[in-house]
Amino acid sequence: MNFPSELKYTKDHEWIRIEGDIATVGITDFAQSELGDIVFVEIETEGEELDKEEVFGSVEAVKTVSDLFMPISGEIMEFNSSLESAPEVVNQDPYGEGWMIKIRISDASELDALLDVETYKSEAGV
Repeated sequence: MNFPSELKYTKDHEWIRIEGDIATVGITDFAQSELGDIVFVEIETEGEELDKEEVFGSVEAVKTVSDLFMPISGEIMEFNSSLESAPEVVNQDPYGEGWMIKIRISDASELDALLDVETYKSEAGV
């Protein structure tokens, strides 16, 4: 499994890439493999300000539906609209074309609570 070291992670299997005050969020390679074939990504929170650990959407796979949790507080600036017609991209490229949302970070101090790759692998048991 692939876990890029430049990313931060959550215990809920989301990854986050920080670029200035904008963060890109998706689910990890482990999460997509556990879910199986993803058939639908639902995110209706674009433009909303959400707190850390609030649900920002859901992923539907053949065998289950799973909530998506905010890794940090912020405003959802953008949803990866290409996932509406091609949700399987999350399975194929979870850290690239399979990204889900972009957030304007509202509390940078929350970044300190995110996991680095080694801590994520250890705590997530992957």
